[in-house]
Amino acid sequence: MNNINEIIEQLELDKKITLEEIPNLDLYMDQVIQLFDNKFSKPNSDEKVLTKTMINNYSKAKLLFPIKNKKYTKNHIILISLIYHLKGALSINDINKTLNGLNQRVLENNQINIDDVYNSFLHLNELSLEKFKNDLQQSSESVNQELDRIDDESKEYVEKLLLITSFINMSNLYRSAAEKLITEMIEKRN
Repeated sequence: MNNINEIIEQLELDKKITLEEIPNLDLYMDQVIQLFDNKFSKPNSDEKVLTKTMINNYSKAKLLFPIKNKKYTKNHIILISLIYHLKGALSINDINKTLNGLNQRVLENNQINIDDVYNSFLHLNELSLEKFKNDLQQSSESVNQELDRIDDESKEYVEKLLLITSFINMSNLYRSAAEKLITEMIEKRN
């Protein structure tokens, strides 16, 4: 596919909320929602990135440690950002299992520096993005090699079909590996 680089650029995958962009003062829910909308909303889309209902559901599911005086701390915003990134592939239940240890450690007299964890997460995202771009190029090249066996009338359709199935297969493999780690995390707690 000749336009794989255009597709990568259109995806705007480098969007993130850095620690520097998170205010050091506590925010009300509307301010948190605005922060996420400003960073992650897609142009010409009415779809909300984050809503009051979502945040309330995260709180009810205990994905966040308790909010005080209806204000969200920097640590809450970091957790919401992690949830935002995880929810595309994991269930709320699996996110809960994944973040439970982090929440407990933050609450127990800061046994873990959540800023350091989040900075590492952001750094790994950057590395993953570079790997993703290379993998997409490689997948496109592999699909083009497979297309030599396809008649010309169907090539464009089959190319997209094979790319979609290849991407979904990789996504499923990564999700399976993540789910295995979640299972191990739970087993160690018991």
